[in-house]
Amino acid sequence: MSDSSHARQRDTATHQAQPADALAKAATVSHLRILTVNAHKGFSPLNRHYVLPELREAVRSEDADLVFLQEVLGNHRRHGARHRNWSDVPQYEFLADSLWPVFAYGRNAVYPDGEHGNALLSKYPIVRYDNLDISVKGREQRGLLHSVLALPHAQELHAICVHLGLDERQRQQQIQLLCAVLDSLPDTAPVVVAGDFNDWRQRADAQLEQCGLHEVFSRAYGRPARSFPARWPLLCLDRIYLRNAQAHAPKVMSRRPWTHLSDHLPLTVEVRL
Repeated sequence: MSDSSHARQRDTATHQAQPADALAKAATVSHLRILTVNAHKGFSPLNRHYVLPELREAVRSEDADLVFLQEVLGNHRRHGARHRNWSDVPQYEFLADSLWPVFAYGRNAVYPDGEHGNALLSKYPIVRYDNLDISVKGREQRGLLHSVLALPHAQELHAICVHLGLDERQRQQQIQLLCAVLDSLPDTAPVVVAGDFNDWRQRADAQLEQCGLHEVFSRAYGRPARSFPARWPLLCLDRIYLRNAQAHAPKVMSRRPWTHLSDHLPLTVEVRL
């Protein structure tokens, strides 16, 4: 939120595929498989090992239609010089590989050696996108990556990839900005909001319910999923929220290799439109 009371747009990068005529001929979409992953900049939980190639294989094995990524590097000069198997392309592009022909990236944090942010990998066209700066002055840089997807014979889907701050007051302001984005969307449009909320006090659900969202694990099991730290998860930091859609079989990816690929456990769910 910086000096302004409104979210600001940051630089984004996207790659488009699937022409409109191919989309029109495709079968109607009634469900989507969603995966959200804090990529931890491609390193193992304690930053001891560079694991991006292993993370790519794990992400591919889930065959999700949409992958929400947080803490994914756009570039990093020092890491690139240190690791011989470092990717020459941005991490989100490396993870997308050939399975997700469309992706969007929102740069949040910029520092002398590189940058990182949120990304969305998609099997469906992204027709437009915004990366909104929700940083609070004096705190770490954060953003919301809002992508609008075209689905065959269906209403546009809004996908918002989230990475909120560590401070409670900061998160409260950021959730207000997220609600403002939600209020601007069509009332009947399906919406998926996923990512790292850092909401260890579990206050986000009540706020976001007022914006019409429901959290898939809270609805299915009575509370959000425990996702941090990955090897001994105690805190419910990662979430998947829906509006105008229903969840089926939400799951925490709590076994190998996931426990060794990030400090957060990924979450997955089937979304029925």
